[in-house]
Amino acid sequence: MESAEFERALAMFPDGYSEGIYEGQRYGVTYRRSDDGRRISLFARKLAGTDIISFNLYRLGTDGASLKPCEMSAEKVRAFVLGFRRDSGELGKDDQDP
Repeated sequence: MESAEFERALAMFPDGYSEGIYEGQRYGVTYRRSDDGRRISLFARKLAGTDIISFNLYRLGTDGASLKPCEMSAEKVRAFVLGFRRDSGELGKDDQDP
């Protein structure tokens, strides 16, 4: 089971694409949640480099969640989710110009 702090931080990611800062570097993040909320995927790429963060999280009902990092440590995933700060000036989906 993931920590409550991790769960709160993960819930702050908007669906779709967003950008922000992690450890002083800009990242582009794509966040997807299944319609039933049981599966979450996140893919992030450093915009001026080669670092990536990628994982799937599976909700297991009352038994918690299973974090499945993609070829990296769970610690790297947790650090990114907890440390990422989305750009505050981004337009929301409903605020974008047509």
